[in-house]
Amino acid sequence: MFATRFSVFSVILLAVPTTLAGSASDWRGRAIYQLLTDRFSLSNDSATPCNTTQVQYCGGTWNGITNHLDYIQGLGFDSIWISPVVANVEQTTAYGQAYHGYWAQDITSLNAHFGTADDLKALSSALHKRNMYLMVDIVVNHFVSTSSVATSDNATLDFSKLVPFSKATDFHPYCLVTDYNNQTNVEQCWLGDEHLPLADLNTEDPSIVSTMNNWIEGLVKSYGIDGLRIDTAKHIRKDFWPAFAKAAGVFTMGEVLIGDVGYAAPYTEVLDSVLDYPNYYTLTSSFSSQTGNFSALISSVTASQQSYSTPSVVGSFLENHDNPRFQSITQDISLVKNAMTWPFIQDGIPILYQGQEQGFTGGAEPSNREALWPTAFQMSNKPLVAHVTTLNAVRKAAAAANSSFLTTPLKFITQQDPSLLAVSKPPLIALLTNLGSNSTKSSTWVASGVASANEVLVDVLSCATVKADGSGGVSVAVVGGLPQVLIPASALAKNGTVCPSVATGSTGSSSSGGGSGKKSGAISIRSGLGFEGMGDGWVVRVLGVVLLGFLAQGW
Repeated sequence: MFATRFSVFSVILLAVPTTLAGSASDWRGRAIYQLLTDRFSLSNDSATPCNTTQVQYCGGTWNGITNHLDYIQGLGFDSIWISPVVANVEQTTAYGQAYHGYWAQDITSLNAHFGTADDLKALSSALHKRNMYLMVDIVVNHFVSTSSVATSDNATLDFSKLVPFSKATDFHPYCLVTDYNNQTNVEQCWLGDEHLPLADLNTEDPSIVSTMNNWIEGLVKSYGIDGLRIDTAKHIRKDFWPAFAKAAGVFTMGEVLIGDVGYAAPYTEVLDSVLDYPNYYTLTSSFSSQTGNFSALISSVTASQQSYSTPSVVGSFLENHDNPRFQSITQDISLVKNAMTWPFIQDGIPILYQGQEQGFTGGAEPSNREALWPTAFQMSNKPLVAHVTTLNAVRKAAAAANSSFLTTPLKFITQQDPSLLAVSKPPLIALLTNLGSNSTKSSTWVASGVASANEVLVDVLSCATVKADGSGGVSVAVVGGLPQVLIPASALAKNGTVCPSVATGSTGSSSSGGGSGKKSGAISIRSGLGFEGMGDGWVVRVLGVVLLGFLAQGW
């Protein structure tokens, strides 16, 4: 009888996905693979073409993502960020279909194009079994009305299909955002245009605030969501966000699309994190040509270190679905590899947008929203796949070798040559350049006191070794304009995946796991209970509910 009751009770428990992670510290050591649900993978792995210029659904699903988690994990990523999951406007608008998920119409229902509730739960569960996290994109700021004409009194807009807010008074009076220097205009006027007005939710209304807080709490719990990427966060008053984030109960990363650190930084006081747009802009300009200005990148990074509430959890990226791909600007492989290296050696959480590892070159949207499945998820003979995989692995090795690596701010090492950039983030030393692959210039990075005396370092991108001098300094020549990322040979495992032929570390000294940082004893306990890859808090909650179930049944 006991066994039967326990078995039935366990089935009920495990049918509901549970959040694996919640806090910023849980996310700090993670690496995020951003994907567009509609453009990542078809459920049946067919070769159906996807024409981005048609701005229509191409058929990607949550099941398709689940089917290819091996690919994402094989790249070294332990978290994914997926498109918004709620039901969007179904009509083909003046700007195409809502395949991207940002034109919400009913936030109480799921987007049927992506699959069913069970499909989304299955994706969450599959991730958690791998000790991977699920970040879901959400839109709070606006909904899309079925009307294509807007007036100042909202009189011509049809709100009847918007759920749960179906009255004109649930939204701010119509006015387009026209003055980004006027924060009231930014927060209370509408994005979009007269052809596709994005109805701006009245988040000053206490009843709407309560509804949204209840909604996000339910969404997170229903689908085992571990983190949220919040679209258009700067278009809602800052004091809305703390209660919303508390209701969500998980890590929050806001989109504050601006190049000004001073403007973006206050949002890190009301949310856990922001996408690091200020440093994205200077990163892109620094490496997009041989004339890039590193001083601008150094200045913006320094300002963000001083201004962001917790720099170690901001989202660092080179590409995303809203901006032209880096290879639409330059396809010089050395410049590309240098720029791609940055998110993995800086202070925040690295984010890679699908297709970047496959060398996609799409420009402004919709060209930068290519389907990934035509690549057949190939990993061999793909130089950028290998590059990203190595960078993920060395970041984990650095965190394993130095317990404060993730929270230690990077430091710039002054170089005499303006085309060189050197960064120290112990135990890593990143040597970057914008000389490009065709430069004939002879250049050398020089860094003093960055290692132990006479220590052997390994460039993980080439497996070449460098020996520090008696004072711990290094002098490294630029080869082909390529980046170099140095780490002590002792921090790499001799039986590991990163340069094992020159590694001197003991077995297992470099990590290739999910970065959970849990003690081995705790892992073996969870494994014995059948909870592999699940956080201690998750296990405690499950066992607590099991115990309550036993008591309720008279055990």
